Amino acid sequence: MPDNSSNNKRIAKNTLLLYVRMLFTMAIGLYTSRVVLNTLGVTDYGIYNVVGGVIAMLGFLTGSMGAASSRFITYDLGKGDMTMMKRTFGNIKSIHLMLAGAILLFGETVGLWFVLNKLQIPEDRMTAALWVYQFSVLTAMLGVVSVPYNAAIIAHERMKAFAYIGIVDAVLKLGIVYLLLVIPYDKLAVYALLFFCIQVFDRVVYGVYSSRHFEETRARCAFDKKMFKEIFGFAAWTMNGNLAVIGYTQGINILLNMFFGPAVNAARGVAVQVQGVVQSFCGNFQMALNPQLTKSYAQGDLRHMHQLLKVSSKFSFFLLFFIALPLMIEAPLVLEWWLGIVPEHTVNFLRLILCSSMLVTLSNPLIISVHATGRLKRFQAIEGTMLLSIVPIAYLLLKFFGIRPEYVFCVHIGVEMCTQYARMRIVLPMIKMRVADYVKEAIAPLLKVVVLAPVLPLAAYFLTEQSVATFFLVCVVSVLSVSACVYFIGCTKREQEFATKKISAIISKLKR
Repeated sequence: MPDNSSNNKRIAKNTLLLYVRMLFTMAIGLYTSRVVLNTLGVTDYGIYNVVGGVIAMLGFLTGSMGAASSRFITYDLGKGDMTMMKRTFGNIKSIHLMLAGAILLFGETVGLWFVLNKLQIPEDRMTAALWVYQFSVLTAMLGVVSVPYNAAIIAHERMKAFAYIGIVDAVLKLGIVYLLLVIPYDKLAVYALLFFCIQVFDRVVYGVYSSRHFEETRARCAFDKKMFKEIFGFAAWTMNGNLAVIGYTQGINILLNMFFGPAVNAARGVAVQVQGVVQSFCGNFQMALNPQLTKSYAQGDLRHMHQLLKVSSKFSFFLLFFIALPLMIEAPLVLEWWLGIVPEHTVNFLRLILCSSMLVTLSNPLIISVHATGRLKRFQAIEGTMLLSIVPIAYLLLKFFGIRPEYVFCVHIGVEMCTQYARMRIVLPMIKMRVADYVKEAIAPLLKVVVLAPVLPLAAYFLTEQSVATFFLVCVVSVLSVSACVYFIGCTKREQEFATKKISAIISKLKR
């Protein structure tokens, strides 16, 4: 039986490392986003988001293969079979090189035609947009061939590597901002080029690190017909779900461009930038837990897996809600301070996207759990079909009812709620966990917190005049309200005792 105490310590250490990385990259990311928006302008910023989104739509391929790679590498690592790990990694490398070639072929044919004929791009910015597009193709290809190495790092739980490389990556992006201000060429094209150069750097560093530390990553490309079929079979069923994710992200982005133009893409781009920062608060926690979910299943320790699933679901949501609540309440002021220029619709987009993000946090633990089982057909058929409906529903509402762009995100929220219910009904029986137990121990506590925690912050917001002092008052009240509700309502007695013990230990160290 695995040492769960040791595993829990590893999870805590990895989570801490990822949060250090996140805080550093968040600070730089928020600053660079403001400068990039102001330097490029609303139109060029919108063009960068929508043109890059055409190739990003192929993420359903890379996401599917990434999920398959992570699952097979982590599962083999849990079994401890080095021969099988080398065999698996060699085949995965071959598959991703083939995918990179497929992206190049698609990008220079169908994708290029779509950019030239379907997107709303001002004629005088078409040349710069095409440069952005070509660098997006190359960046996507690099991302594909990097997937096996990133999956190996996560499987081995070497989060220190992600922390250090992520910090260097953030510093380089800060350098881009400086160069963007001084280079006297077309800033949109230059930004795309410099961003591509950083992706080259990341690819080399991750590859070198993996080769030096993980024996299986030094395996040569291989072709095993049986394993190819197994990996592609797994990826094919995850592809439906990943296609749906791309649909409601880049698909919505393209719909907004077709109906409203680049300015609305800029508003969405800003909202998504904030969303990415906020989601990292729970994403890092989940990244540290995910390998343990798969390894627990591989080792037959379902009891520990159930506990990890409940903890991941509940506390991922709490971590995101902790940040999202004050941000949603004070969104107008925060965006004005951060950007200076706030594109129209950005405030509403941000609030709606954060609501959908809180729902999405609950999906990841269930998805990782079903991936661990390897039984994907029914799950992916139902989940993917439901999520795929977001884009056609939004299109019909835009086309025939002329809805405002905000309602596109309302469609996403409604479909996501229905899909989460379906996930629970399908996945939990697979891992021999009662739905009632999951609802009682994970969902019910967070619903209580969501209902009660906003009461005091909203009262502080609406009962006082808007000012800098009010902003800080709302933030403080929000933090205290969410913390108290999470502790007294969202935590079990054991979790309360654990939190109290840790806080007491920290206070004792500070007093010394």
